[in-house]
Amino acid sequence: MELHFDRHNAVVDELIDQLMKSAEVHQPRIIREMILSALKAGQESDYLADLKLMRTTMKEMRYTNKIFGPYRNRRKVTIFGSARTAPDEAIYQKCVTFARLMAERNWMTITGGGGGIMQAGNEGAGPDNSFAVNIHLPFEQETNPFMSASDKVIVYRYFFNRKVAFLKEAQAVALFPGGFGTLDEAMETMTLMQTGKNPPLPLVMIDDEAGDYWEEWFDFIKKTLLRRGLISGEDFGLFSMTRDPVEAVQIIDDFYRVFHSSRFVGDTLVIRLNKWLDNEQVAILESEFSEILKPGTRLRMTSAFEREKDQPDLIHLPRLALEFNQRSYGLLQAFIRQLNQL
Repeated sequence: MELHFDRHNAVVDELIDQLMKSAEVHQPRIIREMILSALKAGQESDYLADLKLMRTTMKEMRYTNKIFGPYRNRRKVTIFGSARTAPDEAIYQKCVTFARLMAERNWMTITGGGGGIMQAGNEGAGPDNSFAVNIHLPFEQETNPFMSASDKVIVYRYFFNRKVAFLKEAQAVALFPGGFGTLDEAMETMTLMQTGKNPPLPLVMIDDEAGDYWEEWFDFIKKTLLRRGLISGEDFGLFSMTRDPVEAVQIIDDFYRVFHSSRFVGDTLVIRLNKWLDNEQVAILESEFSEILKPGTRLRMTSAFEREKDQPDLIHLPRLALEFNQRSYGLLQAFIRQLNQL
């Protein structure tokens, strides 16, 4: 029989309802659609490799939620950088310092779980404040000794699931010098932020003392991508650069001074705040950042929207609502930085 996501599946709907009742699941409407998706996949494909990919993806994402779920009330910073960085290198020690300072502010650290900068991040934060999201590789990347005995380790088969975990669970990203993998993670993070597929967050590039990694990368971006019109000037608002781990921590602290979090409710961008803004402050923001608004719309302070009841722990926060133009995400980062100065 052909299956449908609406309730026109006769006995199959009854069996699914019975199964969910017996299993005592949360959010049965969503779980029902997941079950139907699996059944439809079984009907539509007999190619084993495709079905294995879907199965493993589901299992890995389920386990990701299980591991991170108990710590949802704590902010987390994802650290990217080279697996080849040795503990006696200055940049390794910078990462240790950065992660330690973040842990002192009650932040948790997410790394790839291997050696080098990943190990430095876990060392600085300590295993109680760390996650390791590792990957199966042909040349086995072992979990570093700071996380090898931890219950907050996930080993993925697929890179794309691992990448989801790095950003889905993070409220900040710190980039240290690294190879192809680090550059891939840097570019993907910026692409997701530039296109609005990832919520705004502080993205900090932490360079060595000579400034010969991210600063040279920045020169290439300006001289090649910007000059050719492949990016716009406002895209430089997506990230910050520093050689100082203490300054990197301050950049992240400052980002959440007034700004708390954001989400879309329909076409309206709702920015949750740590304090209420007065009319004069709202007017200043509106005059300085009118470009990010759809024509004819205004900034407005409001309480929680009805559709935000699915996040009850955030209901009490005041909101700044705007009809965002859906393209100026670099300017939106600048808007948030200005908001945090009020």
